[in-house]
Formats: sequence, C-alpha cells, structure tokens
Amino acid sequence: MRALRILLIFVVIFGGLFVAADRAAVYFAESEVADRVRSSAGLSSQPDVSIKGFPFLTQVLGTSLDEVEISLDGVNATADGHAVRVTEVKAQLKDVKIDSSFSSAVAGQANGSARISYADLAKSAPKGATVGYAGAERAAKGQVKVSGPLTDVLEGAGIEVPGTVKALLAGRSVTAYSTVTLEGGDTVRLKAATLPELPVPGMDEQVRDVVDYDLKIDGLPSTIKLDKVTASEDGLHFSGAGTNVSLTG
Repeated sequence: MRALRILLIFVVIFGGLFVAADRAAVYFAESEVADRVRSSAGLSSQPDVSIKGFPFLTQVLGTSLDEVEISLDGVNATADGHAVRVTEVKAQLKDVKIDSSFSSAVAGQANGSARISYADLAKSAPKGATVGYAGAERAAKGQVKVSGPLTDVLEGAGIEVPGTVKALLAGRSVTAYSTVTLEGGDTVRLKAATLPELPVPGMDEQVRDVVDYDLKIDGLPSTIKLDKVTASEDGLHFSGAGTNVSLTG
C-alpha cells in the first residue's frame, strides 16, 4: 500500500513536470512563430499566436501541429497612395508542418478574416467625400454609400470646375451607392451602381471616374486569397482561404 502511494506521488509529480514542460515549450514556440510572422510580413507590431492541442511536445515530435491561430492588430491597404488600416485580421491554420528549429512552417489549410471600418475606408475615398453604411437593404447587396459636396468631390479629384458651373452646383451634394467586390484575392473594388441625376451634361461620367476606385490589401500571405466581402453597420468584412500557406517566409 505504501509502495502504491509512493508510485502515485511520483506519477503526479512527473505528470505535473510534463505539463509544465509542455506549456513552456508551447510558449516558446508561439513566441518564435510570432517573431517570424512579424519579420516575414513586415508588421509593425507582434501578432498573437496560439497553438492548439495537447500535448504539444508529441505534436512537435511528429513535426505537425493540429491547429494554430494568429491574430494581427492590422495590416495596410493602399488606394492611389492613400494608406488604409485593415483591422481584426485573423487566421486559423490547420495541419501545420514544421521543422525542428521552427525556421519554416507551412499550413495545409488556412482560413482568414479581416475588417475595414467605414472611418478607415473613408481615408481612401476621393477628397471631399465620405464612405458610410448604406442601410440594411443595400448592404445586403454588398453596397456602401459614397457621398459629399459635388464641387468638393470633383475638385478634390483634380477636376477643374468653371465658375459658372460651380455657381450652378452650389449647395449640391452627390451620393453614389457603390457595389464592393473582390478582384485577384487581394484587391477591393468600389464601383458605383447608381448615380444621382446631375444638372450638367457629361458630368455623371466625371463623377463616376472619381467614385470608382480600388484598394489593394497588403501584408497578407500571398497564398491566402480573399474570396468574400460583406457590408455591415461597422464596416466591410472579408474572408478567404488558402492551401500550403507559409507562416514564416
């Protein structure tokens, strides 16, 4: 009976040591992966990395992790030289193959998501215009609202408005409902679905040239392609998937 008690004590002690060692190894691995993701993606802040599954050490011995979750504060998008912040960037990676030094890690499958708020989206809009929620009915169609004083929008885009035309347009605003689509897996395209009737012939095409524009999202792994965008009250939400996604290069 005494021998059994001693054996149980040893089991508990060694079990506790194994768990402690396992958790310490996870912490080290998460830190290493975070460092390499930050370096390879050129991020300004450290991403949060969470390695799932227990025990971790047996996964390492098999050079394959069941699941890894990565969260970033944000990455950049650019539109005609304007920087836009993409927030709530998350990736869920499965079947991650690693080497013993964590110098390389490749996920067999990856799912990612991100969000651009309307406040951030407005930074890419034509000068003098704002971008906002278009309401539930239009949002369901993937549309956002681009609006602003008409002369400000035109002049902000470098279009010269003669004095006589400016007087005619005084006090007028323009509101375009733009459909948001994805192109090439990393580019957000805004294209006006409807434009208001304008008082000057030919001006609608000038306005369309201004309010139609693209945003290219930078900083995501090239093998993750965004394939879905939805509009909601708090901004645009994106999702995408990829295979054989490199975490570290």
